[in-house]
Amino acid sequence: MKKLDSSLGNMVLSLTGFSVLAGALLGMGNDVTKEPIEQAQAKILSDAIAVVVPGFDNNPVESSEIVEMNGVTYTIYNATKKGELIGAAVESSADGFGGKLTVLVGFDKDGNILDYSLLSHSETPGLGSKADMWFKKNAKGDIIGRNPGEDRLTVSKDGGQIDAITASTITSRAFLAAVNNAYAVYKEKQTDAVSGATPKTGEKNGQSK
Repeated sequence: MKKLDSSLGNMVLSLTGFSVLAGALLGMGNDVTKEPIEQAQAKILSDAIAVVVPGFDNNPVESSEIVEMNGVTYTIYNATKKGELIGAAVESSADGFGGKLTVLVGFDKDGNILDYSLLSHSETPGLGSKADMWFKKNAKGDIIGRNPGEDRLTVSKDGGQIDAITASTITSRAFLAAVNNAYAVYKEKQTDAVSGATPKTGEKNGQSK
């Protein structure tokens, strides 16, 4: 077999062939892993919904709705039992110290907070990352059982009643903003459902400065 001459043309052909092969292998790998990743993410979400709004007998993911408020989209996972609404889990985000912070907040039908799950964040490990537990039942910043419609959630530094995460006031403000926004979206959707009105754009509750 004749050895290929070392030339620019042959080098280009070789590199092109390698690139095509590598691209094909990466594509195959993506196809193989895509479905398992999606299934894992769906299970994480399903488990989180079961924690923040327990007691439903429907599939909240299948009953989910995407609502837009002031240009921002939120996802509402409606929870029912025997056909009656018992509450909902609302996915909401806000900008924290390190980037976007996304939380899933569970409300009962009256708008009281049942529980929450921190889905993702980019906060500083050991500081802002404490938001996953800081605001839980009996924790320092406990918000469970509160109704943002009756008492807007703000940190004590801003005149509110919620203790901020130590050395992480910005993260705390972002977290509470996301919760307040989730409540606003949930109550607006309930109002629209009762009145039969088309969901409208409302005001977005931003972070305090």
